[in-house]
Amino acid sequence: MSARASVWVWGLAVSACLAGCKTDALHGQPEAPPGPTTDLTNPESVEVEPVRVIGQQEVDMVEQVVRCRALYARYLAALRDYYEKNGLIDKLAWAEHELDDLRHIKPYKYLLAAEVPDTAFKPADSIAEADALFDEAMQLMKEGGHGVPALYYERKMKEALAKLKQLLREYPTSDKIAEAAYWCGFIHKEYFKGDERIAVRWFQRAWEWDPDIQLPARFEAAVIYDRRLHERAKALELYRAVIEYETFNKSTMLYAADRIEQLTDEEESYMAPDSATQVPRAEPVGD
Repeated sequence: MSARASVWVWGLAVSACLAGCKTDALHGQPEAPPGPTTDLTNPESVEVEPVRVIGQQEVDMVEQVVRCRALYARYLAALRDYYEKNGLIDKLAWAEHELDDLRHIKPYKYLLAAEVPDTAFKPADSIAEADALFDEAMQLMKEGGHGVPALYYERKMKEALAKLKQLLREYPTSDKIAEAAYWCGFIHKEYFKGDERIAVRWFQRAWEWDPDIQLPARFEAAVIYDRRLHERAKALELYRAVIEYETFNKSTMLYAADRIEQLTDEEESYMAPDSATQVPRAEPVGD
Protein backbone atom coordinates (compact mmCIF):
# COMPACT_ATOMS: atom_id res chain seq x y z
CA MET A 1 0.00 0.00 0.00
CA SER A 2 1.33 3.44 -0.85
CA ALA A 3 2.05 6.02 1.80
CA ARG A 4 -0.80 8.18 0.48
CA ALA A 5 -3.23 5.26 0.68
CA SER A 6 -2.08 4.43 4.21
CA VAL A 7 -2.73 7.99 5.37
CA TRP A 8 -6.16 7.89 3.71
CA VAL A 9 -7.12 4.63 5.48
CA TRP A 10 -5.86 5.94 8.83
CA GLY A 11 -7.90 9.11 8.37
CA LEU A 12 -11.05 7.09 7.73
CA ALA A 13 -10.44 5.03 10.88
CA VAL A 14 -10.00 8.13 13.03
CA SER A 15 -13.12 9.73 11.58
CA ALA A 16 -15.16 6.60 12.22
CA CYS A 17 -13.94 6.41 15.80
CA LEU A 18 -14.74 10.05 16.47
CA ALA A 19 -18.16 9.63 14.93
CA GLY A 20 -19.31 6.47 16.64
CA CYS A 21 -16.77 4.79 18.91
CA LYS A 22 -17.57 4.58 22.64
CA THR A 23 -14.27 5.78 24.04
CA ASP A 24 -15.46 5.40 27.65
CA ALA A 25 -15.36 1.62 27.22
CA LEU A 26 -11.74 1.81 26.09
CA HIS A 27 -10.81 3.47 29.39
CA GLY A 28 -12.89 1.12 31.54
CA GLN A 29 -15.48 3.77 32.46
CA PRO A 30 -19.15 2.84 32.12
CA GLU A 31 -21.07 5.16 29.83
CA ALA A 32 -23.89 7.03 31.53
CA PRO A 33 -27.27 6.62 29.86
CA PRO A 34 -28.33 9.59 27.74
CA GLY A 35 -30.68 12.04 29.35
CA PRO A 36 -30.85 15.20 31.41
CA THR A 37 -28.90 15.64 34.60
CA THR A 38 -29.58 17.98 37.48
CA ASP A 39 -27.82 19.66 40.37
CA LEU A 40 -28.27 17.78 43.62
CA THR A 41 -27.96 20.85 45.85
CA ASN A 42 -29.92 23.26 43.62
CA PRO A 43 -32.33 21.26 41.44
CA GLU A 44 -34.17 23.15 38.72
CA SER A 45 -37.82 24.12 39.33
CA VAL A 46 -37.78 22.74 42.90
CA GLU A 47 -37.70 24.94 45.98
CA VAL A 48 -35.56 23.50 48.77
CA GLU A 49 -35.48 25.02 52.23
CA PRO A 50 -32.07 26.21 53.40
CA VAL A 51 -30.28 24.08 55.98
CA ARG A 52 -30.28 25.79 59.37
CA VAL A 53 -27.12 25.14 61.37
CA ILE A 54 -27.39 27.81 64.07
CA GLY A 55 -28.97 26.34 67.19
CA GLN A 56 -28.73 22.77 65.91
CA GLN A 57 -26.97 20.04 67.84
CA GLU A 58 -24.75 17.48 66.15
CA VAL A 59 -27.23 14.70 66.82
CA ASP A 60 -30.03 16.70 65.13
CA MET A 61 -27.99 17.21 61.96
CA VAL A 62 -26.78 13.61 61.84
CA GLU A 63 -30.31 12.30 62.27
CA GLN A 64 -31.45 14.48 59.37
CA VAL A 65 -28.62 13.17 57.19
CA VAL A 66 -29.53 9.55 57.99
CA ARG A 67 -33.22 10.24 57.35
CA CYS A 68 -32.57 12.02 54.04
CA ARG A 69 -30.23 9.24 52.88
CA ALA A 70 -32.97 6.69 53.47
CA LEU A 71 -35.65 8.80 51.77
CA TYR A 72 -33.42 9.44 48.75
CA ALA A 73 -32.73 5.72 48.28
CA ARG A 74 -36.36 4.70 48.78
CA TYR A 75 -37.87 7.31 46.48
CA LEU A 76 -35.30 6.54 43.80
CA ALA A 77 -36.09 2.82 44.03
CA ALA A 78 -39.83 3.58 43.89
CA LEU A 79 -39.26 5.75 40.80
CA ARG A 80 -37.29 2.95 39.17
CA ASP A 81 -40.15 0.52 39.85
CA TYR A 82 -42.68 3.00 38.42
CA TYR A 83 -40.72 3.38 35.18
CA GLU A 84 -40.35 -0.39 34.88
CA LYS A 85 -44.05 -0.98 35.44
CA ASN A 86 -45.04 1.64 32.86
CA GLY A 87 -42.49 0.66 30.22
CA LEU A 88 -40.55 3.96 30.25
CA ILE A 89 -37.27 2.38 29.17
CA ASP A 90 -35.06 5.49 28.93
CA LYS A 91 -36.06 6.84 32.32
CA LEU A 92 -35.77 3.35 33.81
CA ALA A 93 -32.14 3.32 32.64
CA TRP A 94 -31.52 6.71 34.27
CA ALA A 95 -32.99 5.58 37.61
CA GLU A 96 -31.06 2.30 37.59
CA HIS A 97 -27.82 4.13 36.78
CA GLU A 98 -28.37 6.60 39.63
CA LEU A 99 -29.21 3.74 42.04
CA ASP A 100 -26.02 1.96 41.00
CA ASP A 101 -24.00 5.12 41.73
CA LEU A 102 -25.74 5.42 45.09
CA ARG A 103 -24.70 1.90 46.09
CA HIS A 104 -21.03 2.91 45.81
CA ILE A 105 -21.39 5.71 48.37
CA LYS A 106 -20.19 4.74 51.85
CA PRO A 107 -22.52 6.22 54.50
CA TYR A 108 -20.45 6.97 57.60
CA LYS A 109 -21.86 6.44 61.08
CA TYR A 110 -21.25 9.86 62.60
CA LEU A 111 -23.12 9.09 65.82
CA LEU A 112 -24.26 5.85 67.41
CA ALA A 113 -27.42 7.58 68.61
CA ALA A 114 -28.40 8.27 65.03
CA GLU A 115 -27.94 4.60 64.08
CA VAL A 116 -29.52 2.90 67.10
CA PRO A 117 -32.75 4.20 68.67
CA ASP A 118 -32.48 5.47 72.24
CA THR A 119 -36.23 5.20 72.83
CA ALA A 120 -37.34 2.94 75.66
CA PHE A 121 -39.49 0.62 73.56
CA LYS A 122 -41.46 -2.18 75.16
CA PRO A 123 -42.60 -5.31 73.31
CA ALA A 124 -46.31 -5.57 73.93
CA ASP A 125 -48.38 -6.39 70.86
CA SER A 126 -48.58 -9.25 68.41
CA ILE A 127 -48.65 -7.48 65.03
CA ALA A 128 -48.98 -9.52 61.86
CA GLU A 129 -47.20 -6.95 59.68
CA ALA A 130 -44.24 -6.84 62.07
CA ASP A 131 -44.09 -10.64 62.15
CA ALA A 132 -44.00 -10.69 58.35
CA LEU A 133 -41.11 -8.22 58.26
CA PHE A 134 -39.25 -10.28 60.84
CA ASP A 135 -39.74 -13.48 58.83
CA GLU A 136 -38.56 -11.73 55.66
CA ALA A 137 -35.43 -10.53 57.47
CA MET A 138 -34.65 -14.03 58.71
CA GLN A 139 -35.07 -15.42 55.20
CA LEU A 140 -32.77 -12.73 53.78
CA MET A 141 -30.16 -13.57 56.42
CA LYS A 142 -30.37 -17.22 55.40
CA GLU A 143 -29.97 -16.28 51.73
CA GLY A 144 -27.04 -14.06 52.74
CA GLY A 145 -25.17 -17.01 54.22
CA HIS A 146 -26.14 -16.99 57.90
CA GLY A 147 -25.33 -20.40 59.35
CA VAL A 148 -23.31 -21.49 56.32
CA PRO A 149 -19.51 -21.21 56.75
CA ALA A 150 -17.65 -19.36 53.97
CA LEU A 151 -20.90 -18.18 52.36
CA TYR A 152 -21.68 -14.46 52.54
CA TYR A 153 -23.71 -12.12 50.32
CA GLU A 154 -23.37 -8.57 51.59
CA ARG A 155 -26.37 -7.24 49.68
CA LYS A 156 -28.69 -9.81 51.29
CA MET A 157 -27.40 -8.99 54.77
CA LYS A 158 -27.96 -5.28 54.17
CA GLU A 159 -31.49 -6.03 52.99
CA ALA A 160 -32.11 -8.10 56.12
CA LEU A 161 -30.83 -5.26 58.29
CA ALA A 162 -33.10 -2.80 56.48
CA LYS A 163 -36.14 -5.06 57.12
CA LEU A 164 -35.33 -5.28 60.83
CA LYS A 165 -34.94 -1.51 61.12
CA GLN A 166 -38.20 -1.02 59.21
CA LEU A 167 -39.92 -3.25 61.76
CA LEU A 168 -38.55 -1.16 64.64
CA ARG A 169 -39.45 2.10 62.95
CA GLU A 170 -43.00 1.19 61.95
CA TYR A 171 -44.04 -1.16 64.77
CA PRO A 172 -42.24 -0.05 67.98
CA THR A 173 -44.74 -1.91 70.19
CA SER A 174 -44.37 -5.25 68.41
CA ASP A 175 -43.39 -8.25 70.49
CA LYS A 176 -40.60 -8.81 67.94
CA ILE A 177 -38.62 -5.61 68.64
CA ALA A 178 -36.14 -7.12 71.11
CA GLU A 179 -35.39 -10.02 68.78
CA ALA A 180 -35.05 -7.57 65.88
CA ALA A 181 -32.53 -5.53 67.88
CA TYR A 182 -30.55 -8.69 68.69
CA TRP A 183 -30.29 -9.67 65.03
CA CYS A 184 -29.32 -6.11 64.07
CA GLY A 185 -26.44 -6.46 66.53
CA PHE A 186 -25.56 -9.91 65.23
CA ILE A 187 -25.36 -8.70 61.60
CA HIS A 188 -23.15 -5.77 62.55
CA LYS A 189 -20.91 -8.02 64.67
CA GLU A 190 -20.49 -10.89 62.26
CA TYR A 191 -20.61 -9.28 58.83
CA PHE A 192 -19.68 -5.59 58.98
CA LYS A 193 -16.06 -5.04 60.01
CA GLY A 194 -15.51 -2.11 62.33
CA ASP A 195 -19.10 -2.01 63.59
CA GLU A 196 -18.37 -3.49 67.03
CA ARG A 197 -19.72 -0.55 69.02
CA ILE A 198 -22.84 -0.37 66.87
CA ALA A 199 -23.34 -4.09 67.51
CA VAL A 200 -22.93 -3.66 71.28
CA ARG A 201 -25.51 -0.88 71.28
CA TRP A 202 -28.03 -3.07 69.45
CA PHE A 203 -27.44 -5.99 71.84
CA GLN A 204 -27.96 -3.59 74.73
CA ARG A 205 -31.28 -2.45 73.29
CA ALA A 206 -32.33 -6.11 73.00
CA TRP A 207 -31.96 -6.85 76.71
CA GLU A 208 -33.21 -3.40 77.75
CA TRP A 209 -36.42 -3.81 75.76
CA ASP A 210 -36.86 -7.38 76.99
CA PRO A 211 -34.77 -8.32 80.06
CA ASP A 212 -35.90 -11.94 79.67
CA ILE A 213 -35.05 -12.25 75.98
CA GLN A 214 -34.21 -15.85 75.10
CA LEU A 215 -31.24 -14.89 72.92
CA PRO A 216 -27.65 -14.40 74.18
CA ALA A 217 -27.54 -10.61 73.79
CA ARG A 218 -25.45 -10.00 76.93
CA PHE A 219 -23.05 -12.78 75.98
CA GLU A 220 -22.51 -11.43 72.46
CA ALA A 221 -21.80 -7.95 73.86
CA ALA A 222 -19.43 -9.41 76.47
CA VAL A 223 -17.43 -11.25 73.80
CA ILE A 224 -17.07 -8.05 71.78
CA TYR A 225 -15.78 -6.12 74.79
CA ASP A 226 -13.51 -9.02 75.74
CA ARG A 227 -12.03 -10.24 72.46
CA ARG A 228 -12.30 -7.29 70.09
CA LEU A 229 -12.34 -4.06 72.08
CA HIS A 230 -10.26 -5.38 75.01
CA GLU A 231 -12.36 -3.46 77.54
CA ARG A 232 -12.09 -6.08 80.26
CA ALA A 233 -14.07 -4.32 83.00
CA LYS A 234 -17.15 -4.08 80.79
CA ALA A 235 -16.63 -7.66 79.63
CA LEU A 236 -16.53 -8.91 83.23
CA GLU A 237 -19.70 -7.03 84.09
CA LEU A 238 -21.55 -8.57 81.18
CA TYR A 239 -20.18 -12.08 81.72
CA ARG A 240 -21.59 -11.88 85.25
CA ALA A 241 -24.92 -10.75 83.79
CA VAL A 242 -24.84 -13.81 81.52
CA ILE A 243 -24.57 -16.06 84.57
CA GLU A 244 -27.53 -14.27 86.17
CA TYR A 245 -29.90 -13.76 83.25
CA GLU A 246 -28.99 -16.12 80.40
CA THR A 247 -29.41 -19.48 82.09
CA PHE A 248 -31.20 -20.83 79.00
CA ASN A 249 -27.87 -21.43 77.25
CA LYS A 250 -25.56 -23.77 79.17
CA SER A 251 -22.57 -23.48 76.82
CA THR A 252 -22.45 -19.68 76.98
CA MET A 253 -22.84 -19.80 80.76
CA LEU A 254 -19.87 -22.18 81.04
CA TYR A 255 -17.80 -19.96 78.74
CA ALA A 256 -18.77 -16.87 80.74
CA ALA A 257 -17.83 -18.54 84.03
CA ASP A 258 -14.48 -19.60 82.59
CA ARG A 259 -13.71 -16.08 81.28
CA ILE A 260 -14.73 -14.51 84.60
CA GLU A 261 -12.19 -16.71 86.37
CA GLN A 262 -9.48 -16.04 83.79
CA LEU A 263 -10.00 -12.28 83.66
CA THR A 264 -10.17 -12.04 87.45
CA ASP A 265 -6.92 -14.00 87.81
CA GLU A 266 -5.26 -11.79 85.20
CA GLU A 267 -6.29 -8.62 86.97
CA GLU A 268 -5.02 -9.92 90.30
CA SER A 269 -1.71 -11.03 88.81
CA TYR A 270 -1.08 -7.55 87.42
CA MET A 271 -1.70 -5.80 90.72
CA ALA A 272 1.14 -5.06 93.09
CA PRO A 273 0.77 -7.00 96.38
CA ASP A 274 0.46 -3.96 98.66
CA SER A 275 -0.69 -1.31 96.23
CA ALA A 276 -3.77 -0.38 94.26
CA THR A 277 -1.60 0.71 91.38
CA GLN A 278 -2.03 -1.51 88.35
CA VAL A 279 1.11 -2.66 86.60
CA PRO A 280 1.07 -1.91 82.83
CA ARG A 281 0.46 -5.00 80.77
CA ALA A 282 0.48 -5.95 77.12
CA GLU A 283 -2.86 -6.46 75.41
CA PRO A 284 -3.49 -9.90 73.91
CA VAL A 285 -3.16 -10.27 70.18
CA GLY A 286 -6.05 -11.46 68.02
CA ASP A 287 -9.38 -12.93 69.00
